[in-house]
Amino acid sequence: MRFERYPKYKDSGIEWIGEIPEHWEIRKLGHIGIFSASGIDKKIVPSQPLVKIINFVDIVNNEKRILNSQKKYMIVSAPKDAIKKHLVIKGDLIFMPSSEVVDEIGLSALVDEDLVNTSYSYHVLRFRFTKDIYHSFRKYLTNNKFVLNQFSRRAKGTIRQTLSRNDFKSIFVIIPSQQEQIQIAKYLDKKTDSIDKAIKTKEKLIEKLKELKQSIINEAVTKGLRKDVKYKDSGIEWIGKIPEHWEVRKLKFIIKSKLKYGANESGVEYNKNLPRYIRITDFSKSGKLSEKNKLSLPWEKAKNFLLNDGDILFARSGATVGKTYQFKKSMSNEKFYAFAGYLIKVEANKEIILPDYLYIYTKSEVFQKWKELIFNRATIENIGADKYAELFVTLPPLEEQEVVLKKYNLHKMKIDKAIELQQKEIEKLKEYKASLIDSVVTGKIKVA
Repeated sequence: MRFERYPKYKDSGIEWIGEIPEHWEIRKLGHIGIFSASGIDKKIVPSQPLVKIINFVDIVNNEKRILNSQKKYMIVSAPKDAIKKHLVIKGDLIFMPSSEVVDEIGLSALVDEDLVNTSYSYHVLRFRFTKDIYHSFRKYLTNNKFVLNQFSRRAKGTIRQTLSRNDFKSIFVIIPSQQEQIQIAKYLDKKTDSIDKAIKTKEKLIEKLKELKQSIINEAVTKGLRKDVKYKDSGIEWIGKIPEHWEVRKLKFIIKSKLKYGANESGVEYNKNLPRYIRITDFSKSGKLSEKNKLSLPWEKAKNFLLNDGDILFARSGATVGKTYQFKKSMSNEKFYAFAGYLIKVEANKEIILPDYLYIYTKSEVFQKWKELIFNRATIENIGADKYAELFVTLPPLEEQEVVLKKYNLHKMKIDKAIELQQKEIEKLKEYKASLIDSVVTGKIKVA
């Protein structure tokens, strides 16, 4: 696609911006608006009014960087004057000045209604325009590559990156004329909406593929893949009927040794001659090991917590409680691995159950139902080794487990390939969208 360029350009005076249209301005954020205090505390008390929550997850997850329109209310412990002080109004930008993920630093959302900022824990920074900037153009003013790069360069910190208010005030933005702002906003709204719809269509397809994969897992661990069998009641309500020749046993009776908690130790700087120290955060969404931020554990501390190929790790508490991961040596290049304290190791007795079969069982709906029963009975979401040991597992004969796994892996390979293809196309669409926004708001192409 060929785009028109502006008649004349000038040097912006800023190396990483380069040339901009001759009649456009370069201004600092601190010269076009005022930064205000962050959110109020969220203590719940019965006597206070309901107010809407600003949740920064809505900023990070929403490609348009606009607040989620779904209303979320809670009771806030704050006097009326404090609520008034922290009121954000339509047209304000709210920024994320602190995050563990550098790509999130400086992300902003355009407020489309009056509400109270209660996201104190996110250190929300409110920005109110004093210079007139067209409403819809505001969401593109700072959410573009050259501005976000300024944020990432200024961010300070080790584990968590942060920006001060002075950092925000010093950020450069590009401002077209008022009429051009209107035309640019309309153009980008239309184009990005079209791209977002295409992305959403592909995301829905991915969800359907994942549902298909889930249904295959559920069928495999409760019915098997043979159709010519009789069924019996498993005796477990949340499992239901199973093939007549299958068994149901508790986890503690089908493993090689007792369930084992990980090392309650701090890792040391990564050393290829020491065991790699595996934490929950080392597993990606796909279940693979990340190669970033690797740590090691000294031999004297690691020797009792080493992992074997195929071992299954159960998360026992925190945000990942109930999730499972299977360790495979093919995941990384290290020779030895130790696991951390928030994980519980299960080593399958291969004479009774195959590790891969046990792992897919933990990805089934029956396992999910069991977790929900555990959570309903407990005051906190925490599943210790004693509870995992009592987990009921469906148990086909070993030779049938092999057949189930072979057929499941064949289906899985096809589905995963289809999902990967859609994910790559989504990434291309997102890259195109970001590139289009950057080109338009910096004046590299003319749409006005």
